[in-house]
Amino acid sequence: MKLNRRDFIKRSAVTSGAVLTTATAPRAKAQTNAMKEAKALPASPSKGDWVPTVCQGCTSWCPAEAFVQDGRVVKVRGHHLSKSNNGYVCPRGHLAIRQMYDPDRIKVPMKRTNPKKGRGVDPKFVPITWDEALDTIAEKMMDLRRNGEPEKFMLMRGRYTYCRDVIYDALPKIFGSPNNISHSAICAEAEKFGAYYTEGYWDYRDYDLENTKYVICFGGDPIASNRQTPNAIRQWGKVLDRATVVAIDPRLSATASKAHEWMPVKPGEDSALALALAHVILTEGLWSREFVGDFKDGVNAFKAGATVDEAAFEETLTHGLVKWWNIELKDRTPEWAETVCLVPASQIRRVATGFAKAAPNVMCWMAPGAAMQPRGGFGAMAAHALNGLVGAVDNKGGTLQKMKTPYSHIPLHKEKFKPYVDEVAAKGLKHKKIDQRGTLEFPALNKKPGGGVVTNRAADGILDENPNEIKVAIGYWNNFVFSATGASRWERALEKLPFFAHVTTNPAEMSQYADIVLPAAFHMFERWSLIPSKYNRYSYIGLQEPSAKRLWDVRTDETEFVWLLARKLKDKGFPNLFDYFQNEIKDPETGQPAANETEFGEIVVKVMTEQLWNPDKYHSGEKINGWKEYVKLGLWQSDQYPFKKLWKKGFKTETKKFEFFSETLKKVLGKHAENHNVTIDKVMEVTQYAGRGEQVFVPHWEPAKYHGDEKEFPFIFMDSRSRLSREGRSQNLIEFYEFRKVDPGDVSHADVLKVNPKDAGALGVKDGDWVEVTSPEKSVKIQVKLWEGVRPGTVNKTYGAGHWAYGRIAAADYAKHLPRGFNNNELLPADYDRLSGSTARHAVSRVKLAKV
Repeated sequence: MKLNRRDFIKRSAVTSGAVLTTATAPRAKAQTNAMKEAKALPASPSKGDWVPTVCQGCTSWCPAEAFVQDGRVVKVRGHHLSKSNNGYVCPRGHLAIRQMYDPDRIKVPMKRTNPKKGRGVDPKFVPITWDEALDTIAEKMMDLRRNGEPEKFMLMRGRYTYCRDVIYDALPKIFGSPNNISHSAICAEAEKFGAYYTEGYWDYRDYDLENTKYVICFGGDPIASNRQTPNAIRQWGKVLDRATVVAIDPRLSATASKAHEWMPVKPGEDSALALALAHVILTEGLWSREFVGDFKDGVNAFKAGATVDEAAFEETLTHGLVKWWNIELKDRTPEWAETVCLVPASQIRRVATGFAKAAPNVMCWMAPGAAMQPRGGFGAMAAHALNGLVGAVDNKGGTLQKMKTPYSHIPLHKEKFKPYVDEVAAKGLKHKKIDQRGTLEFPALNKKPGGGVVTNRAADGILDENPNEIKVAIGYWNNFVFSATGASRWERALEKLPFFAHVTTNPAEMSQYADIVLPAAFHMFERWSLIPSKYNRYSYIGLQEPSAKRLWDVRTDETEFVWLLARKLKDKGFPNLFDYFQNEIKDPETGQPAANETEFGEIVVKVMTEQLWNPDKYHSGEKINGWKEYVKLGLWQSDQYPFKKLWKKGFKTETKKFEFFSETLKKVLGKHAENHNVTIDKVMEVTQYAGRGEQVFVPHWEPAKYHGDEKEFPFIFMDSRSRLSREGRSQNLIEFYEFRKVDPGDVSHADVLKVNPKDAGALGVKDGDWVEVTSPEKSVKIQVKLWEGVRPGTVNKTYGAGHWAYGRIAAADYAKHLPRGFNNNELLPADYDRLSGSTARHAVSRVKLAKV
């Protein structure tokens, strides 16, 4: 006899009732009486409210909503009105609840009572009041001003919201220090370099997945750990049905596992592969005539090894194609590339022709894996230039820029700001920055020499006191001891700092060196802030609101803490910062300044978003009628991005065109050389690139640069990202370890090194064996996982494990500072893409393995 589920439940109820009557009647009677006395449970889940917010588990910054019951967040979803994620969030959004309610969070201010600093040294923290903590910090800062040395103050920024203006700009500038250092260069600046020096756009690109016919994921994993992940997850099934997907990655990423083609490039040789793809597109005559142009006689003269007359080709919306061919591309055949990047020439030809024939509704999704390498900026340029060749830039199904997000900065323009910068501050601001940006070795080019940041170099600046000593530092929502390569340098730098205050949610590795630790409000649910972002053809500005009741004595780092500190500084004789806040930042509705730090946090957001919610200042996009309505919605969205906008308007490059020969780079790099009285070739020599002459201004092959000799260190170490990592902050959650297997090749509740079975066989290593991994930087021990998803000659480990602090789950033994696994950044030496200032975290180092 077959039973459906409903009949089974009914019969089970009858059976269990009979058993209850015959065998357990006395106990059942007692239970029945107890139930009568007990209060009945509600028939449905208790009521609550969906409160808008923004997830910051990665740099997508997705609009979301939190379901709040009695002041507690119990559920998260994508914002139901969002045109970008259409109500989806990835696993990172759901992990945020557990992260906020982590019992190991910093709950009250603490001060260090052990003056000795170092890894493994107990700081002997004791709880103190906010007043004592603020008084201590303010007094240390005032000592600098009394001594006329405000430049010896340093502000280190980690994950931020756009309320950053208050702490990152106003605080150091009015105080008198040039040393506001962002985390950005350990994230993605080399990636932005590639787009800026071709199409004049220094930002992450948007991608039109809805209409694409061919996707090349160049060093990215969109459905797991790249940007706009919820949108990619939502659309990927349709993309696979409609388009061809190619994954270029040394490991079988989640995206590669679903792709039509996987190209396991040799780490660090992405530029060689991109150039060979470009070579095929040109020799086969498959470039976009509409976007690029054509030979005047209509006959394709792009032949391998042959120089082309520049005058024979007439370009339309691009600049320097023939120069690029003559300088670099003519000899970059697929056969040449195969010897360098180890991808078969036949596959290179197949992908290049498939991509170009499907154009222009195609995209080359260039990502950090192809860019965040030593010399990676040129790999980024080469990969992004493929979009230009086939007319996919700013086009349907291709790569896009963004619509304007009409937020305002706090009043930082000179007429408002200058009166608060006194003589001491003005003198301090003339000093050079501690990260050494703009020096000959570190151009950190953005839109100008020194316009970027060299985050990881700040550790060396502190250690070498170059350009000056740092005596007082504040860091917020950052953990450079864990998140920056050459991590031991940061340990030594923080040991050297005379005074350091850390504003953080959890007791991070960086916190162990702090003199004062302050509990930070959690981004997603406990604070006011605004978050602009974009994807799926819409720009938006989302609100983070204090939706959850704060369980602990926390403050918002970027606003509340700074307002309180400014008031303390005023009490001690430096009123400038507090007066600036009270005089220049007033509630747009009442005209009144903040009466306390909580009001200040909200007022800052109101000031910066007034163009969105004040009908009298309407700019564009969705119309919102007042602040209350904006708070209720929590989201403003732009009009849809129009295709080919820049084809008509022009690109923000020197030529106003898409540049294959970058006149923009030539100008900015030339200015850097002029600043140091050297030639551009000398700059390239000092910054450790191979390119010389006019080759510098085109996407070109830069040979991979690894630390460690190949004979001694035969394997290339590959770093990758987990879909469960909320920027390294979810590692104190058991879910991070329980579901590690969702990352291809990884194992739940383990930290493993993935080794190709062919390499393991040669070493006599089996699955589950322990090995010692040694780089020129350090030796560590780890368990091996045999996996065919990593190309021979390379080994791969997912970033995230290896915390020796942060909490009881993140560390194997928090009290003894024992790590759970090992941190990739302790194995990797500090190196850079020096032109952009980026930390190189891919294809950096070779390693050797020894069975233990």
